[in-house]
Amino acid sequence: MPDLKLAIWDIDGTLVDSRVVIQQAMERAFKRAGLGEIAYERTRTIVGLELTEAVMRLAPVDYPAERVPELATFYKQAFVEMRGEPDFSEPLYDGARETLEKLRDEGWLLGVATGKPRRGLDAVFEHHGLHRYFDTFQTVDHGPGKPHPRMVLDAMKETGTEAGQAVMIGDTGFDMAMGRNAGVHTLGVSWGFHTADEINEGGAHELHHDFDTLNAALDSFAARA
Repeated sequence: MPDLKLAIWDIDGTLVDSRVVIQQAMERAFKRAGLGEIAYERTRTIVGLELTEAVMRLAPVDYPAERVPELATFYKQAFVEMRGEPDFSEPLYDGARETLEKLRDEGWLLGVATGKPRRGLDAVFEHHGLHRYFDTFQTVDHGPGKPHPRMVLDAMKETGTEAGQAVMIGDTGFDMAMGRNAGVHTLGVSWGFHTADEINEGGAHELHHDFDTLNAALDSFAARA
C-alpha cells in the first residue's frame, strides 16, 4: 500500500546507550582469554557486527582461529553475568522512547536490525518494555549480519513494504552500508559508537546529532514516501 512507512532501527548506540557495558564485557572476555587489555577505541569499531566476526577482528593477528568461538563465548558469558549485577545500567537515550511512541501514533511500522542474537535482543527489550512498539525483529540468528542487506530486506518482506517506503536508522557505518545495500534511505545518528566520518563513509544519506532533527527528517520522509 502506498501509505506504508517502515523505520528500521539499530539498537546498540542508537536507541540504547550500551557503550559502557559492551566495553566492560569485552574487557572481561579478553582477560579470560589471556589477551590482556582491550581499549574502547578498538571495541567501538566492531559494534554492530555479528559477534564471532567482531571478536575475530579484535583478536591479535596470531590468535588461533579455532579459539575465536571461545572468545565470543567469553563475551556472552560476561554480558549475562553483568546483567545480574546490582550496578548494571544500559539506559535508553533521552528521546528514544518518545520517538518510538510518536512514530507508532503516526502509523509507522517499526523494525529492528541488530547484530545481537534474538536472545540478547529480547533481554534488552524486556528490560525496557520495547517489544510492543515493533512489528519485525531481525537478528543474526537466521542469516548474514551487517553490512549484508538481508535483515533490511527481510524486514521489508515481513511488513509488506518497498525500499522507497523504508528508512534505516543507526549509529555505525555498518548500518548505513546495510541500508544502502538494500536500497533504502539511511539516517545516521552521531551519539553512539562510530564517528561522524565513519558513519558518512558507510553511506549515510543524512547525519543527525539529536532526536529533534532525526524526528524532523522522519517527518520529511513520511511526507514524500
